[in-house]
Amino acid sequence: MKKNKQLFSVFLVLFSFLSYAQQTVKGTVTEKSTGDPLPGVSVVLKGTVKGAETDFDGNYEIKNVKPTDILVFSFIGMKTQEITVGTSNTINVQLEDGGQVLDEIVVVGYGTTTVKDATGSVEAITEKDFTRGNIVTPENLLSGRVSGVSITTSGAPGSGSAIRIRGGSSVNASNDPLIIIDGLPISNSGVDGSRGVLANINPNDIESFSVLKDASATAIYGSRASNGVIIITTKKGKSSWSLDFDTQLTFGEIRDRVNVFSSEEFRNLINSQPINGTTLDTSILGNANTNWQDQVFRKTVSRINNLTVRGSMFDVVPIRLSVGFNDQEGAILTSNFNRRNVSLSLSPSLFNDHLKINLNYNRAFENSRFADSGQVGAALRYDPTQPVYDSSSPFGGFFQHLSGPNSAVTNSTTNPVASLLQRSNIGKSFRQYGNLQFDYKFHFLPELKAVVNLGYDRTEASRTDVSSLLIPSQVGDLFIGNNWAGEQTRTNKLLDGYLNYNTNFSDDLNADFTAGYSYQKFEFNGSNTGNRRDPNARPDIFADPDVVLIGFFGRANFSFLDKYLLTLNYRRDGTSRFSSKNRWGNFPGAALAWKISEEDFLKDSEVISSLKLRASYGLTGQQEITAKDIFLNRYRAGNPNSQYIFGGNVIGTNVPSAINEAIKWEETATIEFGVDYGLFNDRISGSISAFQKNSTDLLFDAPTSLNFTNRIIQNVGELQIQGLEFSINSNVIEKEDISLNFNFNGTFFNREITNLASGIDILAGGISGGTGNQIQINRVGEAPRSFYVFKQLYDANGAPIEGAYLDVNGDGIINDNDRIVKESPDPDVILGFQTNFNYKQFDLSFNMRANIGNYVYNNVNSSRAQLALLQDNSVLGNIPTSVLNSNFVNTSDVILSDFYIENASFLRMDNITLGYTFDRPIKKFSKNSVRIWAGMQNVFTWTNYSGLDPEVFDGIDNIIYPRPRNILVGANIKF
Repeated sequence: MKKNKQLFSVFLVLFSFLSYAQQTVKGTVTEKSTGDPLPGVSVVLKGTVKGAETDFDGNYEIKNVKPTDILVFSFIGMKTQEITVGTSNTINVQLEDGGQVLDEIVVVGYGTTTVKDATGSVEAITEKDFTRGNIVTPENLLSGRVSGVSITTSGAPGSGSAIRIRGGSSVNASNDPLIIIDGLPISNSGVDGSRGVLANINPNDIESFSVLKDASATAIYGSRASNGVIIITTKKGKSSWSLDFDTQLTFGEIRDRVNVFSSEEFRNLINSQPINGTTLDTSILGNANTNWQDQVFRKTVSRINNLTVRGSMFDVVPIRLSVGFNDQEGAILTSNFNRRNVSLSLSPSLFNDHLKINLNYNRAFENSRFADSGQVGAALRYDPTQPVYDSSSPFGGFFQHLSGPNSAVTNSTTNPVASLLQRSNIGKSFRQYGNLQFDYKFHFLPELKAVVNLGYDRTEASRTDVSSLLIPSQVGDLFIGNNWAGEQTRTNKLLDGYLNYNTNFSDDLNADFTAGYSYQKFEFNGSNTGNRRDPNARPDIFADPDVVLIGFFGRANFSFLDKYLLTLNYRRDGTSRFSSKNRWGNFPGAALAWKISEEDFLKDSEVISSLKLRASYGLTGQQEITAKDIFLNRYRAGNPNSQYIFGGNVIGTNVPSAINEAIKWEETATIEFGVDYGLFNDRISGSISAFQKNSTDLLFDAPTSLNFTNRIIQNVGELQIQGLEFSINSNVIEKEDISLNFNFNGTFFNREITNLASGIDILAGGISGGTGNQIQINRVGEAPRSFYVFKQLYDANGAPIEGAYLDVNGDGIINDNDRIVKESPDPDVILGFQTNFNYKQFDLSFNMRANIGNYVYNNVNSSRAQLALLQDNSVLGNIPTSVLNSNFVNTSDVILSDFYIENASFLRMDNITLGYTFDRPIKKFSKNSVRIWAGMQNVFTWTNYSGLDPEVFDGIDNIIYPRPRNILVGANIKF
């Protein structure tokens, strides 16, 4: 018995020693699929902030580790691994591709976290989850992929997109999110000559997106974060050399048409005299059979090629160099987009990883020929019995409507083919942007690091717009056409600096503190010649006032027992857009999270692998308005005809501009409650969030009686947005030879204007078909830009009665007092679905999107589908066949009718791709693969909307640049 007690005592001593002994753990982290070392992998003791990152060769070292400690290895796009230390001093790890969503690293602004540890509403999208297809601009990699995010893009090659996160937070100011590339916030304003601020960026260079949605996550960016933040991280070098070549060929075609009368139908209609009491001149009918939409549309061939080299210079400097070539033909005649990109990334690590340097430099050359999409509308109106070409025509061989004894051109629609081919609207831009970041971890205090980030973004652009002297464009009796040229330059400079301190106050309490300063300056200037063929035109030189933004920011993260999380944010921002009394704003944010799955009663659950409750509140701002100096006393040159003579000298006049010294920030307060979950070892994961945003001091161009003007930008409104969003990610099958995963997300939201100064209504939404007509209204109690229409009356047979509307107020008079608010462009629900299927070397992916409850005003029909328009001034003009549904005659009598408000809900499959990968087709190389693939873009759209496309900007359909259906083939070659 005594001997047993002695043995037991020795065992306790050994156990105690093993439990509390401190040791040093080293090892190497590699990528399982390639065997390459992985630099930058986070190695952290679970439940603490103590840890390290792997160096350039994938090596790490952590001192003072207990055998009972658990090491957590995480890297963006990789599956996180947890390993108990035990008695070994060497732990080597292989990480696999395809990290679980909850373990993915999210860049949250001046720092990183994981989705699992985030206290705010954030979402990370890495390369493996990007939308695939004919991706020309980077935002479309996210299309349909993130809950609460909608992206609307026209069919123009390289065109910009309307990006909305949770519907935006403003009405009249910008609703665009803040976009940050490698720590550099970019401007939402483009330059004339470029397709847009994202058109210069090569999607092939992007590694990941982090989408910050709630105010606790975005408050660190203060004055620019009310509409959410999208942080783009670009690809970097690695330790081993690789060569990638991606090539893609796209064949496109516009498949849909607006239904108008064919040439034969048009002749029969014109010959059925009279038409509503009007006798038309049948003698001017032509003998041709022309489908003008077919004439202005064309089949397209486009190409994308990217070549990338990644590796290490001198075995110490990771480098990535890529070049991209993008040539896109537009579906409208003459439209083209051409882009050349060069991207360089260097990321050395010095002094035993205490100093990390990241250099990102990008050059982009963009050439575009812009086609007037308004000629699609002209193609609907032009007489289908007339030819495209006429050898006897004085207009360069194109047929044009003529009238009168001296053959003057009428004021009717001109030949749309001629209008496109006889105009050269060319834009060119050169953009260089990037940043240089220094990240230094102090030798005497490794928990403290200093980061300095220098950013630069400059775009120089030019545009020339020249039309033929033979095109029907008149000044007086002269055919002079147009010859215009302009140049613009936009510059963005950034200086950020901050300190970050990680510490353990105890084994149970960990903290992370960040404090810093930001300075950013935007400059813009340009000039143009005016029409050099017009003797009355004058050149112009202009320069916007510089915009300077200054911010002081801080953040504190606390973790107690790795279960209870607290985040506090604060930013104080100043802007040069406002006067000194309103120049500074304070933007705090706070968030709490409880990781319930770490509690004892759930820790061993085989069903719930992760469960986190979170709540947040924050205040963010909005100062993105076009008027950059409205608070200053400014004067502009008066009309040249308004001059005075003093002492024989002609004195010109200066006119004071409108002033508003009281203008200030829009502010958005957001409160949110959410649940993040993972089931069955995170095979199923997702989140559910409920939020409410209240925007105050909304900026409107509203009526005023001051400052010699009847309208001025001022703070006059309030907006409330309520929403619920969810996302579900599931690895349905996850085996060695077969895998299937999907993402399904949805957002329900409602926007309502809750206050406007003095209860005023503000009209919006200008439409064609008349002068000064506006079809939308901003009114208290309604959604922004709701449709403002007359209530159409119908006869006993259900046919609309032209000009007959409901007398809403019962005064016996039909006027603007009888207009009603009916529906809005906002969808009630936005849905997205994406799936990826892999079987051995085969891969299949597709994505779909849906909007439910959105309405569109069909301005194509309201301005063109009336019988009186068959007489196009002194000639004949075509009209949509939808006129047969109404038999309306005069546009002016019907253009404000709710007859043209249509439900535009839709389900759209954006892309589907199928690929096959040949592994090591060239045996003499140890690592190489070739993936060949094919796909289709704009596969189908299901909708009851009668127009060309239900997805339009701001809810008014006056013919968006049509989206072509594209057939794609491509190859990815890797060495």
